[in-house]
Amino acid sequence: MRGLVCLDMDRVLVDHLSTWQFVYDCLGINNDESFSLYNQGLLDEWDWIKLDIALIKNSWREQRGTEITDADLRACMEGMPMMKNYQQLIQSLLDDGHHVAIVSGGLQQTARDISCLFPSEKKWQRRWGGIDRHTAARIAKGYDTRLHVFTNGWTTDSGQTDSTCMVQDYGRYQVQMDGKGALVRMLCRRLNVDSTRVVAVGDSAGDIGMFKEAAHAICFNPLDERPLPYADDVIREKDLSLVLVSCQAFFSSI
Repeated sequence: MRGLVCLDMDRVLVDHLSTWQFVYDCLGINNDESFSLYNQGLLDEWDWIKLDIALIKNSWREQRGTEITDADLRACMEGMPMMKNYQQLIQSLLDDGHHVAIVSGGLQQTARDISCLFPSEKKWQRRWGGIDRHTAARIAKGYDTRLHVFTNGWTTDSGQTDSTCMVQDYGRYQVQMDGKGALVRMLCRRLNVDSTRVVAVGDSAGDIGMFKEAAHAICFNPLDERPLPYADDVIREKDLSLVLVSCQAFFSSI
């Protein structure tokens, strides 16, 4: 029987604090102010994303004298450092017949770029948990991905991903901080996977909801101690081949 493996992205598939932080580093800025407001309970997540998008847009305008386009923002994400053996992990899980999902509050473009490395045999089409047409055409020759992708990030004035589209003032808010568990439950229903065959891989307290819905929770490269009580396996070495071993051992045991 097929299982479902849900993967966080930042500090799991991506070897960086976050994809958002990678863009801030590229632009030489930080989001300390909005982060502080959020931690004080003065911002909800939606407003936090909007403030961070405004920070990026304003910084680009001040530095370049132009409005930032979708292509500009995607270019800021080039060279994203990836975790060791991330392709081996995903490909092996797919080869073993399992569903694989990326469930992350990180920026959508990196998740889409990753997912396009694993194209399906079907041409791209709009679907729940799918990717955009532009990335599918650019990387996967117009084919859909075998992965299911849920992320946050930015939107464009046309609603499409295209080099000429302008980045809008409000962001893409698909994954709530405490909403990963709900996405796992929805995936199970839509893919007809029993909860006893779910693996979740994450690094932080934001993944606890996902861990609670999983039969096997793997805390990889833990950010701090908070998620550890909810994990069945803890992997501190930054090598995703060790996550694959844990996943395969779990599936072979049930």
